[in-house]
Amino acid sequence: MSFSSDLKEELSKINNLNKKNEVKYELIGYLISKNASISKNNIRYATESQYNINRFSKLLKNMDINHNIEFDGKSFIITFKIKDNVEGIKVVEDEIQLARLEKINIDEKKAIIRGSFLGAGSINNPDKTYHLEINLSNMQNLNSLCKILNDMEVKNKKLEQNKKYSIYLKDGEDISEFIALLGASASVLKYEDIRVQREMRGKVNRIVNCKTANLNKTINASVEQIDAIKKLQKSNKFNTLDENLKEISILRLENPDISLIELGKMLKKPLGKSGVNYRLKKIIQIAKEI
Repeated sequence: MSFSSDLKEELSKINNLNKKNEVKYELIGYLISKNASISKNNIRYATESQYNINRFSKLLKNMDINHNIEFDGKSFIITFKIKDNVEGIKVVEDEIQLARLEKINIDEKKAIIRGSFLGAGSINNPDKTYHLEINLSNMQNLNSLCKILNDMEVKNKKLEQNKKYSIYLKDGEDISEFIALLGASASVLKYEDIRVQREMRGKVNRIVNCKTANLNKTINASVEQIDAIKKLQKSNKFNTLDENLKEISILRLENPDISLIELGKMLKKPLGKSGVNYRLKKIIQIAKEI
């Protein structure tokens, strides 16, 4: 299964159904999501996730709301009458809106967030990319959920485009904190494990790339130096070099793969990197003048 499916499975099994207020607000979270709608005096919720539909059904039963479950193609569909609606939901024509935000406590806010994520949320596999998104039914509910997340100090961004109203997170640490807020402790550990492995791979790749680049640079410089030395040897100009240049030239021919620092340590009178570089550049310049 996907990480998103695993997370929703864990959330669907949270054992808080004895807490009526949390149940009510989690249900509200479902109803403000994009997957909830009104049709012929019925509130309708559709999803392809069996975990979503099972949890939603439990919430309705807990609130003593009669409902019907059907299966249509790939989707599970729950419907119930508007007259059986729960307190805190305002039904206006074709919209479902959240009411009385300012009166709810922290646990109730968490329940709304959890319900909205279960209702129409998704999360990418963190091994590939960091992205969590919740789609809401309208602009008012988008703003309401944003306010709740901001109250809970959860960093988030809003997107309103072509009648799409969504909240999304793209930072790995922020998403991890969001999952913890939902109450999915096992998924937090799994997410963090994947995230650490991914970031370690990225770090290793950066180190390898850096070392490869430095090695290529060293090799290219060494080839240029050796070509210059051999050119001097063929022209007999080599014998006219001073002893310091001859010494570094011979060492370079004998050790084509080592760095300037290592080369400097092999001299009779050891030199640092800049001193070795100066001598080799002088050799290259002399060779160019031939």
